[in-house]
Amino acid sequence: MFKRLRYDINAIKERDPAARNSFEVLMLYSGLHAVIYHRWANFFYRHKMFFMARLISQTSRHLTGIEIHPGAKIGKGLFIDHGAGVVIGETTEIGDNCTIYQGVTLGGTGKDKGKRHPTLGDNVMVGCGAKVLGPFKVGDNAKIAAGAVVLDAVEAGATAVGVPARSVKKAGAVPCQDLDQVHIPDPISQELCRMRAQIEELVKLLEKNK
Repeated sequence: MFKRLRYDINAIKERDPAARNSFEVLMLYSGLHAVIYHRWANFFYRHKMFFMARLISQTSRHLTGIEIHPGAKIGKGLFIDHGAGVVIGETTEIGDNCTIYQGVTLGGTGKDKGKRHPTLGDNVMVGCGAKVLGPFKVGDNAKIAAGAVVLDAVEAGATAVGVPARSVKKAGAVPCQDLDQVHIPDPISQELCRMRAQIEELVKLLEKNK
């Protein structure tokens, strides 16, 4: 448990330039507190002590502003930055070294039973206000832009932008090292550029055949 806690603290220090030292992160970071509470809640949930699990998760929600269902599966090194308004559903699975910003929802799309929430691979970044809804996978090293609404699977290394979200580029860098939420490609602009290039090719072809 303490080894996992140390790992989580170091992961936050690596990704947050405002983090000065481990003691500050441990005492003052609500995202870390929410993850710690979740570890306890998930223990009771896995042992079918559902009331105690929900009691801990709801207490955590009131203390941190972050709601994580005790049934969610969370890997090591999760960094929930700021965290206010984050909601993580029951069948959500989050891989290692992911980063989630404030206002993010990892939710379902209805009242279906079984797997109904998303699965995030390793090193995924989800920008502030993004909604990832449904039982699909967001691949390793993917990036979800701020405000995006993701309703379908996202390939590994891709960047999802828009409402509904579209994958607009492949990312070579690991998103948890590149936390830029501003310089995201515009899918409409890219589509217009592609169409313009096609039109120019057709014009050249017509002129050639005159």
